[in-house]
Amino acid sequence: MKVVILCGGLGTRLREETEFRPKPMVEIGDRPILWHIMKIYAHYGFKKFILCLGYKGEMIKEYFYNYEVLNNDFTIELGDKKYTEIHSNHTENGWRITLADTGDKALKGARLKRVVKYIDGSVFMTTYGDGVANVDIKSLLAFHQNHGRLATVTAINPASRFGELKIKGDQVESFTEKPKNGLGLINGGFFVFNKGIFDYLSADDNCDLEIDSLEEIARQGQLMVYRHSGFWACMDTLRDMDYLNKLWSEGNAEWKVWD
Repeated sequence: MKVVILCGGLGTRLREETEFRPKPMVEIGDRPILWHIMKIYAHYGFKKFILCLGYKGEMIKEYFYNYEVLNNDFTIELGDKKYTEIHSNHTENGWRITLADTGDKALKGARLKRVVKYIDGSVFMTTYGDGVANVDIKSLLAFHQNHGRLATVTAINPASRFGELKIKGDQVESFTEKPKNGLGLINGGFFVFNKGIFDYLSADDNCDLEIDSLEEIARQGQLMVYRHSGFWACMDTLRDMDYLNKLWSEGNAEWKVWD
């Protein structure tokens, strides 16, 4: 099963960092937040990733293309370009990563539509490239497969500046992106979608996942909610970055579900 991670936004509220690199490459500890997100999924056995690249996407490409030498000891013989011996000491074995250019200015729905050719299963997972959580991914997937609807969104509390969900039972009755006076559960990402969601998307740059697609899917009764009461945080501002780094350095990073 593929995990699609949306990595293309400008990250304007974190301009101090994103002026120089894409937001998913901003570090927690000594690793990009994107790496932390991928480690969460890999812990549950999901190691096939599709990264939707946009702003400064070449930096993400370079990071993974050079991953072995950046994250391992290695021996190289100068003058002999063919001789490099990697002394592997990382645990990211088996990660299969597709790095797809999805446009510098495209919104999230368009980015997702543009990677449909890389999704070969009937169900796939999607999340944002700036949020971490201790979501039980296998439980989330089982919930989605049991209810039989088109889409599942992970909901968290408290409400803030993110998309608010109006819920009845386990069904999302409405999806409102960034309400002015949100009081309920909010969109925490960590989605599961049936491939039919692509019928609600277009490759036009202005196609947004939340406003253009999830709102309509919710109106049709096809969006279900998986409630997550554990840890969740996003890196939206410099203050968020400092908070996550503080948790990591103090050994209190609750999203670190891997050994």
